[in-house]
Order: sequence, then C-alpha cells, then structure tokens
Amino acid sequence: MAARDQVSQVFHALSDPTRRHILERLADGPLPAGQLARAYRMSPAAVSKHLKVLEDAGLIRQERHSQWRPRWLDAAPLEPAAAWFDAYRRFWDRSFDSLAAHLGETAAWQPPAVPDTTGSDDSEMPEEGDRQ
Repeated sequence: MAARDQVSQVFHALSDPTRRHILERLADGPLPAGQLARAYRMSPAAVSKHLKVLEDAGLIRQERHSQWRPRWLDAAPLEPAAAWFDAYRRFWDRSFDSLAAHLGETAAWQPPAVPDTTGSDDSEMPEEGDRQ
C-alpha cells in the first residue's frame, strides 16, 4: 500500500470517535472483540465494522489463540500521519513566530502626540481642592 493511501486510511479510521476510543482502550493492552463491543451501545456487528476499518488502516492486529482472538494496537501506521502533521506544524510555528515579531514591533511603536486643538489650557483648571 502506498504511504499516501495508508495516511488516508489512517485519517479515515481516526475520523470516528468510537474508533478513536477503541484505539485508546487497546493502548492499555489486547482485548477480544466481545469485550470491546460491551463498552458501546451498538450491536456486535456494528463494532465489527469499526474493527474492520481499523484493521484495514493497519492500526489494529488480531491474534488467534484457540477461542481467544484478541485485538491489539499497532501504532506504526500513525507515524506517516504524524509526519504529515509535522509538515504543517512547521508552517504554523513559522507563522506564529512572524506574528509574535510583528506584535513586538507594534507594541514598541508609539503614536505621535496629537496637539490639543480645543483651545482649552489645562493649567487654568482649578485643582481638586479648589473647586466649589
């Protein structure tokens, strides 16, 4: 499978919250499909469809030990997806660095003083205690 196709399959698999939750549960260790299915308010067939999507993306594997068939997490397919995100993280880091530099320059800039054109002179105003 081409790396780009695998990245697309990984993103598709991760697009569903149930599948993300299944991966979180499998990160703690292997579990059989029946035990995974009991955690969700859906039919075992619906959970099996989610497991199939995760298997097609290469994110989970299944072992066969007689009657016990645990699924376990295989995080290796996440690496190309993480690399894809890293390329954009560098873009955003550069953008935020430029924004921070611009804001620093803006904060240091002082607008020119605006002359008072009202004709009033504040020096003729009575002091606070002198007012009646």
